[in-house]
Amino acid sequence: MAHGTQDVAPVITPTGDTMWLVRSYPLGRSVLSDKRFSRAHAVTAHAPKLNDAQPVPNSMMSMDGAEHTRLRRIVAGAFTTGRVSEMAPTVGRLVDQQLDALAAAGPEADLIEQLAAPLPLAVLCSLLGVPPEDASRFRGWVEVLFDISASTPGEKSRRRLELVDYMEELIERKRQQPQDDLLTALIETHDRGALTMGELLTLGLTLLMAGYETTVGQIGLTVLSLLSAPGTLADVRRNPQALASTVEETLRLNPATPLSFPRVAVEPVPLGDVTVQPGEGVMVSLLHGNRDGTVFAEPESLSADGRDAVHLTFGHGVHRCLGAPLARLQVQIVLERLLGRFPALQLATGRDAVVWKDGLVTRGLSRLLVEW
Repeated sequence: MAHGTQDVAPVITPTGDTMWLVRSYPLGRSVLSDKRFSRAHAVTAHAPKLNDAQPVPNSMMSMDGAEHTRLRRIVAGAFTTGRVSEMAPTVGRLVDQQLDALAAAGPEADLIEQLAAPLPLAVLCSLLGVPPEDASRFRGWVEVLFDISASTPGEKSRRRLELVDYMEELIERKRQQPQDDLLTALIETHDRGALTMGELLTLGLTLLMAGYETTVGQIGLTVLSLLSAPGTLADVRRNPQALASTVEETLRLNPATPLSFPRVAVEPVPLGDVTVQPGEGVMVSLLHGNRDGTVFAEPESLSADGRDAVHLTFGHGVHRCLGAPLARLQVQIVLERLLGRFPALQLATGRDAVVWKDGLVTRGLSRLLVEW
């Protein structure tokens, strides 16, 4: 991608607002780490919007400065690389359960319905302490909230209220019967006065919602990337040590999150060939940034040897995805065990083997048929 006027271009969003879309890797990183581009200003009533599925103003993802830092610090400990690596046996057990069911139903299966969708929900429920029997109710609520075309704003409001009611009830249950999980730890933080009840509720919901649909999408897209690249697949089968760098490449090439959350300029900011004025919205195309040919050699190809530059799939700066280590762990364990368990795994034949999901904030598949 040559640097020039196309690096920063005006776009009209589905809500009819105009925003700047940043498509180069260096400018994207600068926007994501520049305090002059505010997340808090982007969720005010009159700010330009991308769609009607944005985080609420008291979400950690909608805050700037000290307020954002305070909330992030409270939960960051649960998502350190070390803490997440302790979850590997739990994730492995949950993956094996899904693969057992897959093997029993085979030799053809839909990897989305039978692996990519149930796994992240089971992992998040285990982390937060949501009873497994509540998972299917929760999945229905979240899918409506993330859908930007098939559900009305009224339906979203109703589902959001149902989710809040559920979370209030779960917090009360945890208070009566504390357990070794993240939600119990957050309740204890609230009881010490470091979190308001509203913040506790929103944090619980944010952690569940932010880690679900994106990881479902990422697992499906990663498996699709690898099965569509027979040479790389053969390399990984011969050399399992190449799996970690291959996962990073599939994350770069096929991110489930194509766009950053919008930000709004709080003062004039020169950006490439334009100057973004106060009140104007800016989004970063993580998809374009990850394929910027000035940063990544042969950007469209999947390299199992690793890259020098860090991809933008999990964002950059203070709002970089907290759950990145957990998402990465799930994708790695899924690929490792899937390829080990089904050495002849391949995409099923037929035009309907791969079906993309429509109308989501994130990218993902509604069907991924494989055979072995």
